[in-house]
Amino acid sequence: MSPTTLPAAGPEHGHVTFLGAGPGDPGLLTLRAVEALANADVLVAEHEVLDVVRAHARPGVAVVHPDPSPSSGSFQGTGTPQLTVVDGASTTVGLPAVRDAAHLVMEAARGGRRVVRAVSGDPGLDTYAAEEMLACVAAGVPFEVVPGVAAAVGVPAYAGVPLRDAQGADVRFVDARTASDRCWTEVGASDGTVVVSTSLDSVAAAAGELVAAGRKPDTPMTVTVAGTTTRQRTWSATLGTIAQTLKQAKVLPSPEGGRPVIAVVGERSAAAQRDQLSWFESKPLFGWKVLVPRTKEQAASLSDQLRSYGAVPHEVPTIAVEPPRTPQQMERAVKGLVTGRYEWIAFTSVNAVKAVREKFEEYGLDARAFAGIKVAAVGEQTATALVAFGVKPDLVPSGEQSAAGLLEDWPPYDPVFDPIDRVFLPRADIATETLVAGLIELGWEVDDVTAYRTVRASPPPADTREAIKGGGFDAVLFTSSSTVRNLVGIAGKPHNVTVIACIGPATAKTAEEHGLRVDVMAPEPSVHKLAEALANFGLRRRAAAQEAGDPVTRPSERRPGARRRRTT
Repeated sequence: MSPTTLPAAGPEHGHVTFLGAGPGDPGLLTLRAVEALANADVLVAEHEVLDVVRAHARPGVAVVHPDPSPSSGSFQGTGTPQLTVVDGASTTVGLPAVRDAAHLVMEAARGGRRVVRAVSGDPGLDTYAAEEMLACVAAGVPFEVVPGVAAAVGVPAYAGVPLRDAQGADVRFVDARTASDRCWTEVGASDGTVVVSTSLDSVAAAAGELVAAGRKPDTPMTVTVAGTTTRQRTWSATLGTIAQTLKQAKVLPSPEGGRPVIAVVGERSAAAQRDQLSWFESKPLFGWKVLVPRTKEQAASLSDQLRSYGAVPHEVPTIAVEPPRTPQQMERAVKGLVTGRYEWIAFTSVNAVKAVREKFEEYGLDARAFAGIKVAAVGEQTATALVAFGVKPDLVPSGEQSAAGLLEDWPPYDPVFDPIDRVFLPRADIATETLVAGLIELGWEVDDVTAYRTVRASPPPADTREAIKGGGFDAVLFTSSSTVRNLVGIAGKPHNVTVIACIGPATAKTAEEHGLRVDVMAPEPSVHKLAEALANFGLRRRAAAQEAGDPVTRPSERRPGARRRRTT
């Protein structure tokens, strides 16, 4: 057990946890941070980390975030940050509308509430955290500190820039926004590595300060913006050339020049090393915005896989699930499960599991009703949904995860060993007949029951539709012919620069019939193999650009109308 396991909050003063949310990647939160967030009554978070920490807070937690007005000073570091109290519905929860952070934390902690005060990076390096801790001491409010990964350390690691090597050079950390002349003089006279926290439009000025203080203009320098996120970009230059490098890259001048960056200066951050050590930005789909035409529930594991390749998945449901028009057939089948009518029940989708589970709950039944019945699942995702229901499937395809794969492993009916010859098959109204025909051929009687209907979903928001038609997405994954038809129907045809990836020949044929050119096809009908195939496509594309000496770009960064090469 951790020595910092949550103490009991005081009945009057509550308890405050000062928590480091890291530099941006949600995966960098510590286990202790996740534990504290799960127990928080009030969450006080700066805007840049709100999405990182909110996901781990319990439902209904009151959330406090910075007031977005220019007076907040939350980015520039001038003045005390102002914070506004809201809950999940953006309504006030009875605390002052705008107060400085220290007073607001005190107010939130009263009445025995647990408060988590989340800051970017690490609390020990935050401008105001110490002041807020002293306010806790003065008010008699107990507090604790949960360290986080500091941006000055985490961002270079994600950029592939080592701060030390076997020679063990000194490492100096400088905040250019508050650095004094003496500070610049000291780091300028050193030959160690300097990590500078600054803004994009102030990088050249910081480089000039170092040169004026004695650093050579040809000293290597890397600049990273949006570090540890899939928006991360890193430029390699020298102190003397960084201004020109950012100008040539059309990064500056820019209205986003105030964005924070981490710059690393020193011989050990040379571009040659970064080319070999840049593990994050060299992921096969780094920064790709990938459209997944499925609901969040259906796409959960697929989206996680895409993120592991560096992509930014965007789920857009193309179908909606509704109850069958005539529920009597489903009701009879569920009652038949209880009375022993079936030897098997076969689930061909997560939606089928959900439909049966809802019907069970309607009748006051639970997973125990499956006792004595053999359960089959068409694939791993369906099997996972069954396990969550409390049912471990007896049969999952050992090969292809499809109706055909299920039939490959399904035993033929044997009157000696099988007391009942009937299979319950709950499924969609538009399902194919492959499984029914195959089971009948194996000697089984099948109750083919419509458990749910699939209808075309409502159109996505206007900005998503414009991104689809205007080339804002780098790739789209089509997992069935219906997803092709429905996406085109509700949102329009993807732009010609968008990479089209299909799960199999039938889906690819439908895509081509709709005027789409298919770039990627899965080697077998599996959503995970489809994502893997897209990642391999991205790797080949990256290698081709590097071999040609071209910059590595995303498909959405191509010039409109550029020719695309077909790859399967």
